[in-house]
Amino acid sequence: MQFDFWVKVATEFIATALLIILGNGAVANVELKGTKGHQSGWLVIAIGYGIGVMMPALMFGNVSGNHINPAFTIGLAVSGLFPWENVLYYIVAQLLGAMFGQLVVVATHRPYYLQTENPNNILGTFSTISSLDKGTPESRKAATINGFVNEFAGSFVLFFGALGLTKHFFGAEVASLAQRAATEQGGIFDASSTAAKLALSQAHAPGLGVAHLALGFLVMALVTSLGGPTGPGLNPARDLGPRLVHAFLPKSVLGEHKGDSKWWYAWVPVVAPILAAIVAIALFTFLYK
Repeated sequence: MQFDFWVKVATEFIATALLIILGNGAVANVELKGTKGHQSGWLVIAIGYGIGVMMPALMFGNVSGNHINPAFTIGLAVSGLFPWENVLYYIVAQLLGAMFGQLVVVATHRPYYLQTENPNNILGTFSTISSLDKGTPESRKAATINGFVNEFAGSFVLFFGALGLTKHFFGAEVASLAQRAATEQGGIFDASSTAAKLALSQAHAPGLGVAHLALGFLVMALVTSLGGPTGPGLNPARDLGPRLVHAFLPKSVLGEHKGDSKWWYAWVPVVAPILAAIVAIALFTFLYK
């Protein structure tokens, strides 16, 4: 099914908002004082983010491509897999969706923000924070270097893995073999016909659905394996959008212990995932084109 371009843009907004509501909502449940999930552990956060990626992928993968990540959008465009003229629209929708999703998290957890006394716990429900940051210039340097390495590595695995899952899923080769067999036998395979579209969709749908499920598990694994140093972000919109919300919300909403937004670190979870996406997608297209 073909969708209007503005429906795709709106879908990126909705999907990114869902990612933040489920992901940062899980963080808020764990980190904020007084919630029923307070201090319930890192696995709760991993599950929240995994489902936060999985559900939009299952819901909207065939609508907008479910980028929900400016780094992925830019990486695809650099490799010629997404039109550059659509990049800005997608990124704006993703950033606004992340900000809206964060506002939903704040609205639902406001009483618990007011009870929380640790500024890092509050900021952690918005954006990534390096565990090496101790507030000194030396620790900031170490946090920046380690954070960049961690965000780049995690983002590379995410984007390379996402392409591998959605391009090489079981069922893709079935449709390819059917088309090749028709050609080799002298038949004509009309991919534009209704019957051909139905046959291809039936071959692709089950495998692609499993691929989207697997994508959620990949994110869970990344949060549990590489989440310790920074969070991680793996997504400029997921970090920058909520950080902007944290910056402009007053203490009357977030409490007297709101703290600062740590803008000195904010470029790391933006730049590192973008560079990782460009490298990962370029390598994938080189190997499997």
